[in-house]
Amino acid sequence: MTSAFHLSRPSLRTTSVVFASPHSGRFCPAGFLARAELDPRTMRSSEDAFVDLLFGSAPRHGAPLIAGAAARAFVDLNRAPDELDPALIEGVRRPVHNPRVASGLGVIPRVVAGGRPIHRGRIALAEAQDRIDLWWRPYHETLAGLLVESHAQFGEAILIDCHSMPHEALDSVAVVGGRKPDVVLGDRFGAAASPVVMDRVEAAFTAAGLRVLRNMPFAGAYSVQHYGRPSRRQHAVQVEIDRSLYMDERLVEPHEGFEPFRRLLEGVVADLTAIGRPEGLRLAAE
Repeated sequence: MTSAFHLSRPSLRTTSVVFASPHSGRFCPAGFLARAELDPRTMRSSEDAFVDLLFGSAPRHGAPLIAGAAARAFVDLNRAPDELDPALIEGVRRPVHNPRVASGLGVIPRVVAGGRPIHRGRIALAEAQDRIDLWWRPYHETLAGLLVESHAQFGEAILIDCHSMPHEALDSVAVVGGRKPDVVLGDRFGAAASPVVMDRVEAAFTAAGLRVLRNMPFAGAYSVQHYGRPSRRQHAVQVEIDRSLYMDERLVEPHEGFEPFRRLLEGVVADLTAIGRPEGLRLAAE
């Protein structure tokens, strides 16, 4: 069986920062693909394609990077394990109102981008639970362990949860001077990270010439909500990058700007890891 995640560790851990990419995985079991309603390219439309590569320099700067291996259409690692969709999964009781589940984007997604159905019919609860047990739990157990390591070594942990967003997701965002953001940072409106950490994360992107917006239209989903505990010196920030900056969204392939953008982000990664070094942590605590 394919591993549930890919973990790249630095040769020497020098920072409390942990990078995670839950939606860049591509693996789908053959049986799932055979029963799916969608062709392989459409299946990838919700994927944060190549985000793990964009942040791949993290270990060279002293930080671990964990990337989920499973395709988002198969199991969504940025949802709670109990966000089960009764419209898709047999035997699930209708949940308390949950907009993500209602729109088909629970932990076992019913649709991909644009509301296109993934499955032909419904699936058994046992199958959904298997996906969670085999793919979701190992990823989150390992991610939680990395944050525990940060606390043990540095007295603090900072999660940078890495994602990408369709360019059209920014159509409804109010912008000044007609300029849309390149990056949206989410900290659950201050609930998941201290203001100082959030300011320094934003500064890392703006120093690279990228336009940044906070919490609109993405404030952070499960990982940021679950792991962000600033009162316990554990901070979590979701990063959403406009896909059009580095890839052809229709073809789900890198375009000519991919490599220059990856090099640009290497500088951002260096600045982000600096936040979690002892001198950076002292600043954050002041």
